[in-house]
Amino acid sequence: MTMSEIQNWHGTTIILIRKDNDVVVAGDGQVSLGNTIIKKTAKKVRKIEKRNVIAGFAGSTADALTLFERLEAKLEKHAGNLTRAAVELAKDWRTDKYLRRLEALMAIADKEKSFIISGTGDVLEPEDGIIGIGSGGNFALAAAKVLMESKLTAEEIAKKAISVAAEICVYTNNNITVEKI
Repeated sequence: MTMSEIQNWHGTTIILIRKDNDVVVAGDGQVSLGNTIIKKTAKKVRKIEKRNVIAGFAGSTADALTLFERLEAKLEKHAGNLTRAAVELAKDWRTDKYLRRLEALMAIADKEKSFIISGTGDVLEPEDGIIGIGSGGNFALAAAKVLMESKLTAEEIAKKAISVAAEICVYTNNNITVEKI
């Protein structure tokens, strides 16, 4: 999987915001197949209550859900250590014959750390506490960077960033789901 393949995935916008003591992941609800909207109310963000971890995913929904389950298992195995779980998931994703075919990106966070995980083995931690993935991810990321200087909360910034992406990206809608820790 090349970075150009990742950038060409359509169908979602996920934004992760870390501001003050809040960590928020927000995603839109649109699922598209080609140029047809299949569903408007998909939930692309999840919370692992037991470990106080939130995640958003972009790409194939079934693939992302498989990866989310694997992340949950890695968190259990590594006693909630998000960094270790993320690295182990990325290793498996890159080397496992079945997982290698999964097409998704994940934005994950706990109270201390945030990461983007990809099938190419990348585990990237943003310097500024903001992650944008999916077809509208760069639009949401740009909006969030500007809004971080405002008095808005992390949740308000995430919602506004998704709304901006929805105005630009045809694969993004305003049906926003938010998870917060």
